[in-house]
Amino acid sequence: MKTQGIFNKSHSLEKNGITGASVSYYNLTEAALYEYAIRRGEAEISAHGALVAKTGEHTGRSAKDKFIVKDGIVDDAIWWDNNKPMTPEAFETLYKDMIAHTQNAELFVQDLIGGADDEHNIKARVITEHAWHSLFIRNLLIRPDRKTLPDFVSEMTILDLPSFRANPEKHGCRSETVIAIDFTRMIVLIGGTSYAGEIKKSVFTALNYLLPAKDVMPMHCSANVSNDGDAAVFFGLSGTGKTTLSADPARTLIGDDEHGWGPNGIFNFEGGCYAKAIRLSEEAEPEIFSTTRRFGTVMENVVLDENRVPDFDDGSLAENSRIAYPLDFIPNASASGKAGNPKNIIMLTADAFGVMPPIAKLTPAQAMYHFLSGYTAKVAGTEKGVTEPEATFSTCFGAPFMPRHPSAYGNLLRQLIADNGVNCWLVNTGWTGGAYGVGNRMPIKATRTLLAAALDGNLDDVEMRIDQNFGFAVPVAVEGVDSKILNPRETWADKPAYDEQAAKLANMFRDNFEKFADHVDIEVNDAAPRFLQAAE
Repeated sequence: MKTQGIFNKSHSLEKNGITGASVSYYNLTEAALYEYAIRRGEAEISAHGALVAKTGEHTGRSAKDKFIVKDGIVDDAIWWDNNKPMTPEAFETLYKDMIAHTQNAELFVQDLIGGADDEHNIKARVITEHAWHSLFIRNLLIRPDRKTLPDFVSEMTILDLPSFRANPEKHGCRSETVIAIDFTRMIVLIGGTSYAGEIKKSVFTALNYLLPAKDVMPMHCSANVSNDGDAAVFFGLSGTGKTTLSADPARTLIGDDEHGWGPNGIFNFEGGCYAKAIRLSEEAEPEIFSTTRRFGTVMENVVLDENRVPDFDDGSLAENSRIAYPLDFIPNASASGKAGNPKNIIMLTADAFGVMPPIAKLTPAQAMYHFLSGYTAKVAGTEKGVTEPEATFSTCFGAPFMPRHPSAYGNLLRQLIADNGVNCWLVNTGWTGGAYGVGNRMPIKATRTLLAAALDGNLDDVEMRIDQNFGFAVPVAVEGVDSKILNPRETWADKPAYDEQAAKLANMFRDNFEKFADHVDIEVNDAAPRFLQAAE
């Protein structure tokens, strides 16, 4: 096998069982990966220098095709109600068949790190058949100093082969697409999908499994920090505004998607950002927009016009179009990826019912209740087959990536909140004035103003009302924000329709939380919504 690039000569692909590839490229940098991606017909270059690729059939995660090996070793630690099992025998067959699929292939290898805290990170080797996938994950994970690559030994291996087609009968999976994780051997197999997000989420899933045993809280969140060192964490599913709202020019960005919180404070899992591109504008999101005009940025499913200028309003390829770029493409990004304990936690929801207020302050018990509930709207395109927003509950704001039972994460979070006196806020970036299809999306200017007031401490002394449906505290008036929007019912023309929607959502919360009731104390159970009488 021919090799090119810098790597540990005693830790070549042969150590991963791959001996038949025609050539392997190790730790290539941006320019070389551009050349291979273009030469191989994988991508094209935009007018401003970004690499632009299409992912084909899969434009989002294939959550139903994800499996964890049930081997008798990790079984008791896994939340099997949320994770699909695969037998060790099926995984081994899949592994051997995917290794065989690499015969005479060109493979691209990146040796990278997940986790900015040296005490709690994981060294990952990512092997891909697409050059643009290699650049994508190089952007998204932490790139070790090239001087250290000759000594780099991975603790986790990800084999990503989009052209491989799984056989459900033979490989114990659901379809030709498969994402299979063996936690005992720390091997991830990805086949049948070109959606690059599966690679980075596999690292997140692994850290979600490993860190709680070390009393470190893994979080699906973005994070930033003020000049005074006051850090803030933003929980939320895709499309709720984690990336947008944490990219604040007045604060230093720590990261946009995945973090840990342990004895040393919070730390980014990644070395880059994976922002949504649909309807991106320079006016609304200048920091993110600027990355689309940089050499090294990877854009997925972004439509180019005849002059190769991106049209971010065109969703014909995917509503879930994406931009992947190194963290240092954001001018005020943290070089260390670390900060102290957060002063504020923000839980973001895109409420499709138009019931939630734009901001509410939560007690610690309410914070755990809403963290375990993880309510939002599943935004179009984030997962295959979802064509319009729909209400969903995704516990811990990231159920697809949670191998352990939610109570393991919820109890860790509650303890950290209590130990550090953290303020908790629920922020609705969804709909106001009516449900989805009737109302309008919450004005981002109002959201930013309310967030700034919360983070600066300007909401500490304002008058609050207790929401009759959910029991949390809501500001009555905030400077720079239309007071009407603070009371969702007042934004609806049809008040009885609002009451009906509120009752519907409240009952959904209570029904969903039944599965957690035996795992939390009475204070958390009492944080459930109060308003249950449906409108007649």
